[in-house]
Amino acid sequence: MAKSKLEYIWLDGYKPTQSLRSKTKIESNFSGRLEDCEMWSFDGSSTGQAPGGSSDCILKPVFICKDPQRRDGYLVMCEVMSSDGTPHESNGRATIDDDDNDFWFGFEQEYFLWDNETNAPLGFPKGGYPRPQGPYYCSVGSKNAYGRDIVEEHLDACIDAGLNIEGINAEVAAGQWEFQIFAKGAKEAGDQVWVARYLLERIGEKYDISINWHCKPLGDLDWNGSGMHANFSNSILRTCGERATYEKICESFRPYVEEHIEVYGADNHLRLTGKHETASIHSFSYGVSDRGASIRIPIATVERGWKGWLEDRRPNSSADPYKVAARIIKTVKSVNVEVY
Repeated sequence: MAKSKLEYIWLDGYKPTQSLRSKTKIESNFSGRLEDCEMWSFDGSSTGQAPGGSSDCILKPVFICKDPQRRDGYLVMCEVMSSDGTPHESNGRATIDDDDNDFWFGFEQEYFLWDNETNAPLGFPKGGYPRPQGPYYCSVGSKNAYGRDIVEEHLDACIDAGLNIEGINAEVAAGQWEFQIFAKGAKEAGDQVWVARYLLERIGEKYDISINWHCKPLGDLDWNGSGMHANFSNSILRTCGERATYEKICESFRPYVEEHIEVYGADNHLRLTGKHETASIHSFSYGVSDRGASIRIPIATVERGWKGWLEDRRPNSSADPYKVAARIIKTVKSVNVEVY
């Protein structure tokens, strides 16, 4: 009788930043299909999601892919449901209003590879700092790129799992990297980002390297923070062909700055300073090819005759892609524009 390992993955109830949790379920003669993944439960009192006297929370499978690092393994992303079957308050995925998958998202996930021994990014000497920023972005060579073995292993794992990872690159600070995930449908985009984060965390265990998702782990120093830029489009943005429509959609974000910042990741005031290719957290702006704006209109969108996408540069590296997507969709849907 064939045995399969199903790794059920979910988000806990920690605030302000949720963490990944997972546990393994053994199934006999498993088909590999999502519809054959059963609901499961866990102790919510140990994850900040339920009181001890009534601690059962339910795991609802929503996404499945091969586990590239386990024999006969699968990764099963789950939503957390309360014991009465309703979405738990920590369940950001359930708030996404995109049942028709009209919204497409591409997330640019930045992070630091963190040396547990030195409590600093890889490439930082113990008790000191490397050369200033400049040589590390998209770098090559042992004096510039740190942790490539981990990053390459993660890239292969994502591809082998069937995730739609679109690229990787070394980032501006030493020990800082980025991967990009794209999906047609906001929920699947979030699913794939979280599974990719899970794989990276697990690979880091082997090297005794932590993944630091904090948006400004080096504090108020002249080192770039980490973002999770959200590239997004819907049928209107992909087909309208009008600058005025783009500007109207961009302007629709202006009244909701606080609502967006609320779900764009903890401590974002440390990152959104108006420096290091960021806009100030206290303002809102947009512009063509402007990496210092809140929302960038990519030059490729203009070159295609105003048919393309937008990039919200404010979400930070620790933000929940489900909640980011949900808020962007809500704002875009608030504006009255038509598909021409």
